[in-house]
Amino acid sequence: MKPISFHVARWAAWSPERPDQAAWLNWAGAEGGSDMAEPVKPPVLLRRRVSALGQQALSAAWRVQEDRRMPLVFASRHGELDRTLSILQALANEAPVSPADFSLSVHHALAGLLSIASENRGGHIAVASGRDSLWLGLVEAVATLNEAPDGAVLLVYYDCDLPAPYDRFSSEGDETIALALEIKTGTLGRALQLTAEPASSGMPESRPGERLMKVLLGGGAVRFHGEMRSWHLACADAMA
Repeated sequence: MKPISFHVARWAAWSPERPDQAAWLNWAGAEGGSDMAEPVKPPVLLRRRVSALGQQALSAAWRVQEDRRMPLVFASRHGELDRTLSILQALANEAPVSPADFSLSVHHALAGLLSIASENRGGHIAVASGRDSLWLGLVEAVATLNEAPDGAVLLVYYDCDLPAPYDRFSSEGDETIALALEIKTGTLGRALQLTAEPASSGMPESRPGERLMKVLLGGGAVRFHGEMRSWHLACADAMA
């Protein structure tokens, strides 16, 4: 894959260990800046009947989505798996399926809610590609940006540990995280470059969101071995 370059103009992130922006900056040893989206309470539509993880993803997106016309790219390995599990349990028990769980269980449901709440007609896409989901979400976001380079694209990545009984398929170090990035061209924010090569024969790695945030906030570069590709993300300083 040819290197793809882009800027992250604004960001917001959440995890159980780092619930606010200050905690992320302290973890990365970085200082605050204009690229950090300010806290803001999302509308009721983005909180009602949405799972705890979904609320965090939509809250981060609402803070970063400055231009309500920007296209949306949502990426997740598992999505809101609790909802799917609830549907399967209802079917197994021959019980009625919750309409809310059914309508909100698909991967692009959160993107649809965000586009409705913000009256965003920029279009949206959902990416689910195993342990490569975040990185292929970035590829999709930059490809979308190239169609209208004067604009911006909102990338939202969210994932969580697998719930029981599927937790036996979890890997050590799986992460619970929600982050939103405003992807742009130009000079605003952190300049990053992403490259990829065929995946190595080793075991795929975990915690891609933390890897990305470490580079975004602290600089430097990181490698991540996924299931389909081995990824290399670097900031402009590390490439110089």
